[in-house]
Amino acid sequence: MNTLSLPLQLGGGVPTSPRELILNATLVTQVVLVVLAVLSLVSWAVMFAVSRDLSKSRKQGLSFLDKFDKSRTLLDATTMVKFAGQSAFTRLFQHAMHYVQDTQGVNQQQRERDLGDVAAPPSATLTGSQIETLHLILDTEASSERDRMGRLLPWLASIASVSPLIGLLGTVLGVIEAFVGIALKGSGNLSAVAPGVAEALVATAASLAVAIPATFGYNILASRLNRFDAMMDRFGTTLIALLVREGHI
Repeated sequence: MNTLSLPLQLGGGVPTSPRELILNATLVTQVVLVVLAVLSLVSWAVMFAVSRDLSKSRKQGLSFLDKFDKSRTLLDATTMVKFAGQSAFTRLFQHAMHYVQDTQGVNQQQRERDLGDVAAPPSATLTGSQIETLHLILDTEASSERDRMGRLLPWLASIASVSPLIGLLGTVLGVIEAFVGIALKGSGNLSAVAPGVAEALVATAASLAVAIPATFGYNILASRLNRFDAMMDRFGTTLIALLVREGHI
């Protein structure tokens, strides 16, 4: 018998490409590869969705901040917000103004009760604790906007950390099955061992192909989200400064 036909008899043919390794892989390896393929699709979908949302929010934010900086008075800013589209910055502005107006009304009622004069002149001054509460409201709303835009990032982080473990599991199970097959066939030469080991290592390679883009995507998007969060913080400070300058707090 021709010795060149020995690998074909032992392994049913020697795979010569990754495609053949996948097609001729065991059921366990194929299941692992399917799971990794699904995770890869999910990770890329998350990256595109979050990136698009951040790009849109940043564009709206830059446009809003440019118009807000050009507003000379609070009335101009309020008028501008009415005609501006909904964005994280318009919602921050609206929440802040609602709080200031409601607090001023409560303070005026308390002042009239204390003075016993219904016609007491209005006072726009807020107490120190009320101004601190305004800061907390702006921080809370900014955190809510951040959570809304980054709600899918935990999925990306999970895929980046879990994919290598799934690939390692597939590799270990594949190697075990390969060695069991070699033991049953009674041959331990390299021609018999290599295809099974190569097939098992395909799962590790596939898991790295999923985890590496997911890790890069998570770090880049998290950095962009942090920069947008800093934009909201600066806007909150600018808004409070405008309210102080206008005498509203």
